Amino acid sequence: QVRLVESGGGSVQAGGSLRLSCAASGYMYTRRRCMAWFRQAPGKERERVARIDSADITTYADSVKGRFTISKDNAKSTLYLQMTSLKPEDTAMYYCAADRIRGGSCDDNDWGQGTQVTVSS
Repeated sequence: QVRLVESGGGSVQAGGSLRLSCAASGYMYTRRRCMAWFRQAPGKERERVARIDSADITTYADSVKGRFTISKDNAKSTLYLQMTSLKPEDTAMYYCAADRIRGGSCDDNDWGQGTQVTVSS
C-alpha cells in the first residue's frame, strides 16, 4: 500500500526557514519517479511549488524560486523541501505528491495528508 507522510511544518516568523520531509512507502523505487510539493492556502487553488522529475530535473513556481529547494533521497525514499526567507504569503497546507507511474510527469499522483506551514509577519 502506497503511503506518503509529510512532516516538518510549523509556525515561523517571516524570514525564517523550515524543512519539510515526505516519507514514501509502498513504492518499489522512488528513483526515476516524479515527486513534487504542492500547497493550498485558504480560499485559493492548490498550486505546485516544486517538482523533481524522473530525470531529477527540478522546477519551481516563480513565487518560490531562489528561496525553496526540492531534493530527494532515494535510499531513504524521502522527499524534502528546504524553505528559506519565508514570507507570510507562503502560509498554506503543503502536500507531497508522487506520480503513480514511474517515469511520469507528476500528472497522476498519490498524495500525502499535508503539513501546515504558517508564516507570521
